[in-house]
Amino acid sequence: RHVADFQLSIASVTEDSSRDCLAEDLNLQAQKLAERLKCDAVVSEISAGPGTVNFTIHRELLAKTVLQQVLKDGSEYGVKSELFSTVPRQKAVIEFSSPNIAKKFHIGHLRSTIVGNFISNLKVALGHEVIRINYLGDWGMQFGLLGVGFQRFGNKDKLKSSPLQHLFEVYVQINKAAEDENTKKLAKDFFRKLEEHDERTLSLWKQFRDFSIEEYIRIYKRLGVDFDEYSGESFYPEKSQEVLKMLEDKGLLQKTTTGTGIVDLSEKKDLSSFSTVMRSDGTSLYITRQFLIISFRDLAAAIDRMNKHSWDTMIYVTDKSQSNHFQHLFQILKLMGYDWAERCQHVSFGRVQGMKTRRGEVIFLEDVLNEVRSRMLQNMASAKTTKEIEDPMETAEKVGLAALIIQDFQGLLSSDYQFSWDRALQSRGDTGVFLQYTHARLHSLEQMQGNEHLTDVNVACLQEPDAISVLQHLLRYDEVLYRSSQDLQPKHIVSYLLTLSHLAAVAHKTLPVKGSTPELAQARLCLFQAARSVLANGMKLLGITPVTQM
Repeated sequence: RHVADFQLSIASVTEDSSRDCLAEDLNLQAQKLAERLKCDAVVSEISAGPGTVNFTIHRELLAKTVLQQVLKDGSEYGVKSELFSTVPRQKAVIEFSSPNIAKKFHIGHLRSTIVGNFISNLKVALGHEVIRINYLGDWGMQFGLLGVGFQRFGNKDKLKSSPLQHLFEVYVQINKAAEDENTKKLAKDFFRKLEEHDERTLSLWKQFRDFSIEEYIRIYKRLGVDFDEYSGESFYPEKSQEVLKMLEDKGLLQKTTTGTGIVDLSEKKDLSSFSTVMRSDGTSLYITRQFLIISFRDLAAAIDRMNKHSWDTMIYVTDKSQSNHFQHLFQILKLMGYDWAERCQHVSFGRVQGMKTRRGEVIFLEDVLNEVRSRMLQNMASAKTTKEIEDPMETAEKVGLAALIIQDFQGLLSSDYQFSWDRALQSRGDTGVFLQYTHARLHSLEQMQGNEHLTDVNVACLQEPDAISVLQHLLRYDEVLYRSSQDLQPKHIVSYLLTLSHLAAVAHKTLPVKGSTPELAQARLCLFQAARSVLANGMKLLGITPVTQM
């Protein structure tokens, strides 16, 4: 079946843009236009379709141009497209992951981590400067409780060797006694000392924070994620006071009859929409993002980042239950006179249901990584086609992560989805395992052929429909990158890569390299090399490390 390379929709260029232009009229106009247009050195065929004019490029030119471009640009293929020529290079601050110390690293944190990483990778690839920030939950009354818990149940060695697990266990234990008046008082005292910078208390808190970050860095490395800054709520107690003063000076802070501090966000100033910023006892609200409560810390953090980084855009990546929180945050910043609040953006995502490990509920990020690795190792061991590979543990981890990421990125980020290990780890169908398998297969094809650098290849002989399908698809990569750069949705890239893999798999069957004439073998090898290169580029943007053996 012959598929045109480019298509022009008549409706998009006719004067009469009213909806009621009849289909017959459009078809007629398409036919008339197609008859008037002439082929040239680039276009070999022009035909009319239903309301469209279709253009076919000279096959030889298509093969030559696409393959030369892909192999010349390498990892920058698609990014150098004229589609991006008018896009200004910007500085973006991206806040993502942001777990709470001593609490569960739940699946929402995992989503935030992989989505934030994707957005960062995409921006960097497109030439923007990116500052990745992890804003930790590292302050607040719960640290009073944790401090008391550690004095009671803590163990210095365990804190050093597995801080995340140990602090979580201590926190669970002390929480059982949290209602006890004496424990409450001790926790309050501990936190008061923290706020007053008492040396011993602060030094213990600093160990909680530092050891936790060290372990996070190690685990994020397994995910292929890193951060430029580990910030946190603890950075802003003093600055919060400045924000409070600014709100008061600008007359934005109002007190309710119960003494709670609120900011009126309504247009008519009738309190039809407001945000609570201060408890009636005068303390800034720590239990920030769980409720519709804006802490001075979030305001202080935004202002501080602007002063420090002078960013062009700031993106917060969290689940959609916090949409109102960020709407209010941006509105208050605007009321305070910060026009840059309009350049803040909340990228929200839906809930994931049903992710459990064999041991039960997910508590630590490492549980997920270990689970995906062990399940993948099991699948690899039982697969007939698995060759002996050098590092099965590492390969299993990379393939398993690809499976997790592709399952997560297939739909709109804002949609909730039901997680399934079996579906994610299937080797056939639209999965991350299939992408990795295709990449490894194309890579071994290059290795078998001696992987010599292909120059002076006559690609004109790539005329078969299956070769043309791959070439046409490669040609469209920049459009897909452009779409994702506009709406920050990874699904465009995911569906592009899955289609590329299916097309490459078909071509691999019907266009053998082995046993063909040297000229044809070289040309086909060149086609497969280009497909593998673009596949690898796209996978890396999504946060997947392509494997070369499987």
